[in-house]
Amino acid sequence: MIKLVLVRHGQSIWNLENKFTGWTDVGLSEQGVKEAIDAGKALKEKGFTFDVAYTSVLKRANDTLQYILKELKEEGIPIHYSWRLNERHYGALQGLNKDETRQKYGDEQVRLWRRSATVRPPALTKDDARYPGNDPKYKDLSEEELPVTENLLDTVKRVVAYWNSDIKKEVEMKKKVIVVAHGNSLRGLMKYLDHLSDDEVMNLEIETGNPICYELNDDLTPIRHYYVK
Repeated sequence: MIKLVLVRHGQSIWNLENKFTGWTDVGLSEQGVKEAIDAGKALKEKGFTFDVAYTSVLKRANDTLQYILKELKEEGIPIHYSWRLNERHYGALQGLNKDETRQKYGDEQVRLWRRSATVRPPALTKDDARYPGNDPKYKDLSEEELPVTENLLDTVKRVVAYWNSDIKKEVEMKKKVIVVAHGNSLRGLMKYLDHLSDDEVMNLEIETGNPICYELNDDLTPIRHYYVK
C-alpha cells in the first residue's frame, strides 16, 4: 500500500480577513503558523516521514511546508515548486471581502463563483496590477498559461497535468510524497483521484493545516483517505 499526504496551507492573513486570495501572495496568520506546526507534530506522532515534497510558488504554502518539515526534522528533502499547484485564480475578485461581495452580487452568485466547477469569476484585465504577468515569479510562463480568471476545471487541468508529469512517477516508485498546496488545487487533485463529479466536488471542503493521508493501491487507485489530526 502506498501513502500520499496532502496538506492545505494553514490559515492565511486573507483567510482571516475573509478576502478572496487566489494568486495573491499573502503570508500565514498567527493561527496559520500554529496550524502548520501542529500539522508537523501530528504527522511526526503518527510516524510519517517523507522522501520528497511538492508545493506551489506561493508563500503561504511554502511556509506551511517548512514548518511541517522542521517538526519532522526533514528540512533537507528535495522540494519541488510549481505554479501549477497554485490556488485557483479568482480574477477580479482577488482582494475583495467575501461578505461585501455577497451583499453586492447575492449569495447564490458568490456561491457559484466559489464552489462551481464551471463558473468563472469576473476576469482581470491585463493592465490590472493584479495580473500575474506583472509578477517576476511567472516570467517564464507563456501568455496562455497566465490566467486572468479560472473556474475549478481550469485549476484541475493544470494540477492534473503536473500530477501526471512529475508527482505521479515518484508515487509509483513508492517514495513517500507530501504535497502542500491550496484549497482549490487540492480539491482539483482529489476530484481527479476519487473520480468526483462536478456536483460532488462542490461540496468538498478541505480543512486548513490538517494533513490528509491517501492510501493507494499499487496502480494508484485510492483505497481510502482520512485526516491525520
